Amino acid sequence: MVMTEEGIAAGRAAVPAPAPGGRARRPRRWTAEAGWAYLLIAPTGLGLAVFYLWPVLQTGYFSFTEWGPFGGHEWVGLDNYRALAADAEVRQALVNTLLFALLGLLGIPLAIVFAALLNRPKLRGVSVYRALFFIPVVTMPVAVAMVWRWLYNGDFGLVNQLLSVFGVEGPHWIADPATALYALVAVCIWAGLGYNIVVFLAGLQAIPREFYEAAEIDGAGPVAQFRRVTLPLLSPSIFFVSVLSVIGSLQLFDLVYVMAGSGQAARSNPAMPRIQTVVGLFYDKAFYTNDRGYAAAIVMALLVLIVVFTAIQFRLQKRWVHYG
Repeated sequence: MVMTEEGIAAGRAAVPAPAPGGRARRPRRWTAEAGWAYLLIAPTGLGLAVFYLWPVLQTGYFSFTEWGPFGGHEWVGLDNYRALAADAEVRQALVNTLLFALLGLLGIPLAIVFAALLNRPKLRGVSVYRALFFIPVVTMPVAVAMVWRWLYNGDFGLVNQLLSVFGVEGPHWIADPATALYALVAVCIWAGLGYNIVVFLAGLQAIPREFYEAAEIDGAGPVAQFRRVTLPLLSPSIFFVSVLSVIGSLQLFDLVYVMAGSGQAARSNPAMPRIQTVVGLFYDKAFYTNDRGYAAAIVMALLVLIVVFTAIQFRLQKRWVHYG
């Protein structure tokens, strides 16, 4: 392309003249569009600030205070955090929560397998299977917990009834310290399986079929295709699901509250020290013992923990993409 002098001059004229301070002057049209953009996102930004940012800041302030039995609070500095570091109950709840997060990741490979099976084009009734897997996702967590509480009942639960057919005497699943944690993890995996399957199905359907055809021409079998084609191209979906799974496990509360109880009911449950979560401990301190300043310190420590784990996952994802 040959540039004439007239074209060069016209191009220079189209560039905004620099402002007296040395910065380029923005066109009025750009300023008007930016103003409309800020105006349109203002309701969402205001909602986030009022219902998310302000409660976080308020909780952070309360974590440095001590509350009286009839309300009112006074500044105590780092006393709550010092007590937090020396509290054995908090450490046990933290270990339990981390175990929930770690074991909950076992649902990811399970969801990948089911998604691969449901992604088969010749599978009959695939829509029905997808709907059945997704039903627990749209069911209220309290309803899910109540159903599984009945299934796990040690006296007349369906799980123990099925085990008795084979001559096995089932335990009191939620009241036995040896089985309570794993029983709750199984419910968590089951409840979130449908959502994970939908995410992985979308990722699988976005992989071009030509990649598998090329791998098949090169002599790669089904296992090699899965390792060399499916997993690398599915890594963004795996990363997304793993982040949500870890955050959800660290915030676990409703299932434990409904299935194992809280407050006085939790104290009578012999398995509660093995399944008490950080959020459950926060709830007990805030609403049963009325120690709201200490409860705020617990939940702020959980916030830091979530941020740290999410940052680690983002770091690992970058390394996976770089070396993969």
